Amino acid sequence: MSIAQNVKSYLQAIAGGNCFGEPVTLVAATKTRTPEEINEAIAAGITDIGENKVQEFRDKFDLIKGGNRHFIGHLQTNKIKYLVGKTYLLQSLDRDELAEELSKRCVRANVTQDVLIEVNIGCEESKSGYPLEAAWAAYERIRRTNGLRVRGFMAMLPLAGDDAAKATLVDEMRALFDRARREDENIRFLSMGMSGDWELCLGHGANMIRLGTALFGERHAPAFA
Repeated sequence: MSIAQNVKSYLQAIAGGNCFGEPVTLVAATKTRTPEEINEAIAAGITDIGENKVQEFRDKFDLIKGGNRHFIGHLQTNKIKYLVGKTYLLQSLDRDELAEELSKRCVRANVTQDVLIEVNIGCEESKSGYPLEAAWAAYERIRRTNGLRVRGFMAMLPLAGDDAAKATLVDEMRALFDRARREDENIRFLSMGMSGDWELCLGHGANMIRLGTALFGERHAPAFA
């Protein structure tokens, strides 16, 4: 199917919301995708797009027609300056050092950056993020940090493990999300679910999913430059 057909199919699939009936935001993960492909997805109904690499975010920014711009990849502190004031939601706030530097940049630019706190829910060495047991304390620190507004949490499920084990991890993230939402009206998003596990995540309370290959097909090689 074409990109437009895929987009319409997935938007229809999530139209009923998650397991709690909450609206679901579909973020198109656009790593290596050309501006033409991204614009086709937006024309078909995508409202939110997420980049993993700062250079791609910069190179494509003026070539994309609309869409809320998310950053969903690991962010080095020396590249924050390229995102401040241009990013609708930074989903990968994964450490205190990044929060501190991002705060300085935002205060200097007189902007407030919406962020999601990234949680390493599977305790995987290959992934960044706060351990689950440290996520609440991180949330309490970051919510009081100038220039930042916490809107929720983001996590990636491990590839290994059965569905029951993965469902338990989503349930744990949902409990964290609900705890924060009871205290903070700014909390809105639990971003979990990619092309291989989005249905499981929505079935256990995620309300934002990030789909790449499901919408666009296999990634390009070499990457967009």
